[in-house]
Amino acid sequence: MSDTSMVETAVVSASRLPDLIALAGEESSDKRRLLLRELTSHFFGAPEHSPSETALYGAVLAKLSAEMEQAVRVELAARFAPAANAPHSLIRRLADDELEVSEPVLRASAVLTEDDLMQVVRRRSQGHLRAVSGRAVVSEAVSDIIVERGDDDTLGALLRNDGARLSRAASETAVERAKANPALHAATIERQSLPVDLLNEMYFVVEARLRHQILEQNARMDPELLEAALAAGRTRVATDDGALPADYAENLAYVNELHAAGQLTPQVLIRFLRSNGRTPFLIALSKLADIDFHTARGIVERKDLDALSVVCKAADMDRAVYLTYAVAVLGSEDNPMGKAAAYGRMYGELTRDA
Repeated sequence: MSDTSMVETAVVSASRLPDLIALAGEESSDKRRLLLRELTSHFFGAPEHSPSETALYGAVLAKLSAEMEQAVRVELAARFAPAANAPHSLIRRLADDELEVSEPVLRASAVLTEDDLMQVVRRRSQGHLRAVSGRAVVSEAVSDIIVERGDDDTLGALLRNDGARLSRAASETAVERAKANPALHAATIERQSLPVDLLNEMYFVVEARLRHQILEQNARMDPELLEAALAAGRTRVATDDGALPADYAENLAYVNELHAAGQLTPQVLIRFLRSNGRTPFLIALSKLADIDFHTARGIVERKDLDALSVVCKAADMDRAVYLTYAVAVLGSEDNPMGKAAAYGRMYGELTRDA
């Protein structure tokens, strides 16, 4: 007796057995499609199945579905995707199919194991990765691979799913990618489980609306826990950012002396800029604005006048000083005076509290 006949004998009522045996022996795709649908109906028609019966159903359904055209496999996937008792062999086969077939299974099937999902996201298309990213729960191990292999659209789908657990390393990678792509800003900031230090790293690269959200989240945290998290984040950024400038130590000592003597003023920073003293300017700016050196350097290197306006306002500098800094930071860029003037108008409207 063939494997198909054995399954039919085990799981199908005796009254239908002769007809189904005949169908199994047919080469006609139409008749084999009829057999596939008949077996599917019988599977869902029984209240429960033993493990051996489920395995037999899965073996035959997987074999038959592989021989059917895509439209039939799409129908089969839609039927079995939400079934908690679906045969594992069939679900695994459908999950590794073309996206039109596999998507509902990858998004919803509780039968798929972590190993099944890892195999799919290691080698299938971005569409497959996005389908997995939308599952109710995505493990850290699966998310790690998606962050590594996924394009920015896929990464955005993963970040928007709070059921997806991200390891610390994956979160750091995601934030670095988000900094370079505004399309990922909202998904990153609005992710509830994003570590607070990584959230604050996004502050100087996102628009005002998202900056406000960061500040609101900070305000809800215990101040001591927030400071501890930010301190740890600064340490990590400093380590990742690489070596400090060769003249850092001597300029730090000089700036500290000025600060101790009450002589560290915004005008001193202008003097540093005019004498090409980049390192002392950055050290002094970070001290006056109460930010770390690496954040100050990042703002200047990106020529981010929006972020510069925030830190200058935090240091209570007047508009003329800010404009002087802005023009110097822009350097030889086209129309530095025009751009600085535009930001200067915004600076005048920005309150220190904000």
